[in-house]
Amino acid sequence: MFVGAEAVRILSRASESHKCLAMRNPAGWAPQLVGRRSWTCTAAVGYIALMTQICRDLPAIFRTSAVTVLVIAACAVSISRGDEPLVAQDDLRQAVTRALPLLQKAAIGHRENRTCFACHNQGIPILALTTARARGFDIDEEELQKQLKFIAEFLSRNRENYLQGQGQGGQVDTAGYALVTLELGGWQADETTAAVTEYLLLYQKDSPHWRTNSQRPPSEASPFTTSYLGLRGLTAFGTAEQNERIAERREKLKEWVLKEQAKDTEDRVFRLRALHALGADKSDIAAASKELADTQQEGGGFRQIDSLEPDAYATGTALAALHQAGEMPTSDPVYQRGLRFLLKTQLEDGSWHVKSRSKPFQAYFESGFPHGKDQFISSAASGWAATALALACEK
Repeated sequence: MFVGAEAVRILSRASESHKCLAMRNPAGWAPQLVGRRSWTCTAAVGYIALMTQICRDLPAIFRTSAVTVLVIAACAVSISRGDEPLVAQDDLRQAVTRALPLLQKAAIGHRENRTCFACHNQGIPILALTTARARGFDIDEEELQKQLKFIAEFLSRNRENYLQGQGQGGQVDTAGYALVTLELGGWQADETTAAVTEYLLLYQKDSPHWRTNSQRPPSEASPFTTSYLGLRGLTAFGTAEQNERIAERREKLKEWVLKEQAKDTEDRVFRLRALHALGADKSDIAAASKELADTQQEGGGFRQIDSLEPDAYATGTALAALHQAGEMPTSDPVYQRGLRFLLKTQLEDGSWHVKSRSKPFQAYFESGFPHGKDQFISSAASGWAATALALACEK
């Protein structure tokens, strides 16, 4: 599905000068169909169109050779397009259908055994469930309302702390994910959500961004994740009287996000989301999207960090961000390769297994989700994977 690097190099010469395409041996410049992640067919088609315009301005003596190269490159695109049809809708819908019951089971298990909110067993599974619902999948609406009420009650118990800028365990990561989850479920703003947004404005108010309170990778280790969650919480539930302070916080955060460099996939995913949420220039969003897409591995997956193998968490978060924030069509070759990776790695029970790399700090309990002591990161990974798959399902 990718155009050879040699074809790209050939076409690039056309932009240097008119004499660049004075080919003594055009046949020797024929492109080789070798994989290169940074040049998808979609990008190459646009590039070929640009080079065609350049060729029109070439002296006639060079034009025939130039057109020969363009035709060869166009054929390469055509051939590679035909090799990989879009992932079948039936395959996507079957995979999502298999994943949803386990995600709901994990959310129920948490609600029945804990009093706090959890992004891995509630926030991200509810993201998957509501995304699937928007694509025509049936979900348990009664259970969803129970989950939303549970989360709202958890936040309500901490209302006084929020008003003083003190928060709760997990700080902005927990409060932000909780607000995002309420937003996804259609929860209406109230005194509790106003108290949480007040906390977001007070907490680390002298910093240009929100800093994470813990080191529990991948989901609670990136300042980009924490900052995006704080930003989205303010955007969804900020009050009219908070608007001026919210605008000031947004401006400081935007300046920081634009300057700060991402170090791993979690950073790249949520930096892209933050740029989109902040209304950054399209060129900045496109650059962040390309930076993330270029890290896709040969098999279609993404890695959390360079020393790990691709997994469902990194792949699901990357695909969802590329589509929702980077505006990448789900038909794009990058997205399609990611879908194939997720379909290939989904287990028979509908889950994806990802090994934990965070030190546990809470008492272990069985939520009903498989994979033992890896169940919490696996639940989050499965939620992101199901979300990425559901986004590619036709409505």
